[in-house]
Amino acid sequence: MKIGITGATGHLGRLVVAKMKEKGAAGDLVALVRSPQKAADLGIEAREADYDKPETLNRALEGIDTLLLISGSEVGKRAKQHQHIIDAAKQNGVQRIVYTSLLHADTSSVSLATEHRATEQALKASGIPHTLLRNGWYTENYTGSIQGALGGGAVIGSAGEGRISAATREDYAEAAVAVLTSEGHEGKVYELAGDEAFTLKEYAAELSRQTGRDIPYKNLPEAEYAAALAGFGIPEEMAKAIAGWDISVSKNDLYDDSRQLSKLIGRPTTSLSEAVADGLNAASKAG
Repeated sequence: MKIGITGATGHLGRLVVAKMKEKGAAGDLVALVRSPQKAADLGIEAREADYDKPETLNRALEGIDTLLLISGSEVGKRAKQHQHIIDAAKQNGVQRIVYTSLLHADTSSVSLATEHRATEQALKASGIPHTLLRNGWYTENYTGSIQGALGGGAVIGSAGEGRISAATREDYAEAAVAVLTSEGHEGKVYELAGDEAFTLKEYAAELSRQTGRDIPYKNLPEAEYAAALAGFGIPEEMAKAIAGWDISVSKNDLYDDSRQLSKLIGRPTTSLSEAVADGLNAASKAG
């Protein structure tokens, strides 16, 4: 059975490929990427699959039985891009699609949810059996910016007291592998989130504890946070989007206590303390 993985050279995709290979599935995997050359180090078959070039998608999906559709990275273009690959999947007789959506995509105020809702509707309309992996926030969304927090002496945001049920990319990758390699997931919607929820104040406290420094959380008005992000070199529209996501966080839109993720992967999700330790280790190596 051939399993196609979109975005296989991305952070999540690489983890999925590695974990599938650990299960001895390398011969069944196909990396569906814009540049097959960049996938050479994955050690699996790679095919050109450009969301904006439907002709490449038809060729790429030939003989694919199951498709892991990892949502694209181009915010604002994804609904159309995902529609292209779903159409190609239907034309090529793909038997099952597993899609990485957003936590509570059907009700979330996070602006990203709009494109995920559109893709979920497209999957339903396609008639292809599918599974929705509604992933919550990555802990790396925060630990990936540890150097900035340490350099500035504070964690900043607009999330207020909102609780975030984040998990690591590795946790979410294991969930995808669990669904790809077992039966009975068709038609299921999994709300995937970390076992341990935290506020940004609690995240800053954990960062302080592990570094022995006083790193407070500074809650900023949305516009002020967006301006600060733009000052760090983030494009203005993306800075506004990120600040807006924090407002959704303040409404607990990224909180979930159902523990469906840990049930699916058969272990507790990665703790905040462990994720911060890993982030600090990565920051020290990079710095």
